[in-house]
Amino acid sequence: MKFALLAAFCAGLAVIFATYTIVYFVQLFSNRYKEKYIRETAIEADDILLTMSPARILDLSLAIAAAGGFLAVITLGIITKELSVSRIILVGLLGAIAFFPLPRIYLRYLKKQRLKKFNEQLEDALLSISSSLKAGFSINQALEVIASENRKPISVEFSLLIQELRLGVSLDEALNKMSNRLQCQDFELVAVSIMTARQTGGELTATLERLAAVIRERVRITGRIRALTAQGRMQAVIIGLMPLALFLAMMNIAPDMMNAFFKTVPGILCLIAVIILDITGFLVIRKITTIDI
Repeated sequence: MKFALLAAFCAGLAVIFATYTIVYFVQLFSNRYKEKYIRETAIEADDILLTMSPARILDLSLAIAAAGGFLAVITLGIITKELSVSRIILVGLLGAIAFFPLPRIYLRYLKKQRLKKFNEQLEDALLSISSSLKAGFSINQALEVIASENRKPISVEFSLLIQELRLGVSLDEALNKMSNRLQCQDFELVAVSIMTARQTGGELTATLERLAAVIRERVRITGRIRALTAQGRMQAVIIGLMPLALFLAMMNIAPDMMNAFFKTVPGILCLIAVIILDITGFLVIRKITTIDI
């Protein structure tokens, strides 16, 4: 009897310590991931001048993940009448994981669209700066002309540049900060050209006009490439959605056969492997059809 009580006591202590260890590592991992998420999200929000705090974006991501898991379970209930705990947990987790990164994906989409519009406006801005310099304006005055045109997003970026100049920041340092903030290859060329012309005394107006011509040609070639690779991008979407469509169809045609995937460990592993391979194939095709100029 004493040995049984001692064994039960030791087993209870082992369970307590194991639970504490698991909770500790889960909390440690979640705190580190939260810090990393907030740090990276803050950079992405600053890139598009978003005033929402990174903590609010994290809360929004968690809310969207919860809604995604709930919708996935509801969809499963509509498709099949045979629900089990393992099936609900698996589908709910997959839905939550799929919906969690949506806010950050949207931020990256906004950044990409903003950069695309900036590149389209940069050509006219360079020609305007060149015309202002020919009219006798200084480089700072020519930059103020672009900032006052109220053509977003390029006017916003040049307004920030002018504010830094008024605060006493040198033009070279302000251009480097703007280039690092935008991560735009075209503007990086512009910044280097302006700094080089100021140091060597070169003719800046002709340089800006040549850069405008180069940017115009790059925009034209980029549009041509997107038109040529449109079919490949569409194939990536169709191939990515085909396994999901086939899964939904088989759930209606042969539900008994598909239920085996949720009731056994090999079946669950097969579903996870299919999801990973499907996402990998989609990303590979998108990588092939993405051509940098």
